[in-house]
Amino acid sequence: MTQITTPQLTEHPFAPYLRILGKGPKGSRSFTQEEAQAAMGMVLRGEFELVQLGAFLLLLRVKSESSEELAGFAHAVRDYIQLPDEPIAVDLDWSSYAGKRRQLPWFILSVLLLNDHGVRVFMHGTEGHTSGRIYTRKVLEELGFPVCCSWKQVRGAISEQRFAYMPLKTLCPELQAIIDLRNTLGVRSPVHSLVRLLNPLDAPHVIQSIFHPAYQPVHQLAGKLLGYENISVIKGDGGEIERNPDNPLQVRAVLGEDLVEEEWPALFKRRHLKPESLELSNLTGLWRGTTQDEYGHSAVISTAAIALKQMGKAQSQHQALELASELWQQRDKSRL
Repeated sequence: MTQITTPQLTEHPFAPYLRILGKGPKGSRSFTQEEAQAAMGMVLRGEFELVQLGAFLLLLRVKSESSEELAGFAHAVRDYIQLPDEPIAVDLDWSSYAGKRRQLPWFILSVLLLNDHGVRVFMHGTEGHTSGRIYTRKVLEELGFPVCCSWKQVRGAISEQRFAYMPLKTLCPELQAIIDLRNTLGVRSPVHSLVRLLNPLDAPHVIQSIFHPAYQPVHQLAGKLLGYENISVIKGDGGEIERNPDNPLQVRAVLGEDLVEEEWPALFKRRHLKPESLELSNLTGLWRGTTQDEYGHSAVISTAAIALKQMGKAQSQHQALELASELWQQRDKSRL
C-alpha cells in the first residue's frame, strides 16, 4: 500500500474550488464563469496536488459542466497558450478530438472541398486516448498533409493550401496531459469538451461536434458567453464534425446575438450497413473518383453544406447542398 503523507496543516489554495464542487448534495454548486476561469488557470500553471486534480476532474464529470464553466475554462486556456506574434487569418475553426470508429473520417474530404472554395480552415485535435478509433492526425500524415508543430508552420500551411492542423500537444501540452489521464481515471474529463471551444486563432466562424445531445445547448450557450458570433454545434458521427446522412441532424447555432435551432432531414429512407473494415484507400478513392460509396459521398457533401450555410455562402439547406455538390464536381482530384 502506498504510504499516506502527513496531512497539510494549512488549507491549499486550490481546496476552495474543490469545496464548491464537492460539499455534498445541498452545499455543492457549479462554478461561476469567473471561478471556472480562476480554477483552470491554477490547473494550467500546475498549482495543485495530484490528488486534487483527480478530484477536480471527477467532480466535474459527475455533475456535468455548465455553459458558464466551459466558457470560464476556455477563457483561462486562451489567456494561457502561446499565440502567434502576428495574427494568422483563418475563416473557420474546426476541432477534431473524437476519432472515428464506425465510418471513415469523411469530413476530411469536406474540409478539402471548403478549401477549394477559398475557405481557410484551422484544425486542432488529439489522438490515441481511446482504443479502436481512427484519429485525424494519422490520416492526415498518411495523406501527406503536414502536422504543424509551430505557428510558423501553421502560417505556411494556411498560405499554401488554406488548411493547417496543429495537435493539442503543441497547442497546449497541459491539456493533452489531462486527456492522457482518460485510461487512469476510467472516464472522459471536462477537457474533452473544453478543447472544442478554444478557437485559438479567433476564426470568425466556429463549428464543433459533441458526443451526447444533452451537451449541444451547453456548448451553444458557452460559445455565446465566449463572444463567438457565428458558431454551430452538431452531434456528429462518432463525435467528429461529420454529418451522418442516414439520420436527421439538429444544428444549434449562435448567429450574432441570436440562438438558432435548425433541423436537416435525413437524406436516405433506409440506413446504410456499417462497412466491414475501414480502409483509407476508400477515402482517397472516393476523392479521386476511382471508388464509389453512396454513404461517404453524402457525408462529405452534407457536412460541407452545413459549413457553407453557416458561413453565409448559401441561404438555404437546398442551396448549400447544391453548392457543395458543385464543388465536388469541380474538385482537384490530383490533390490526394
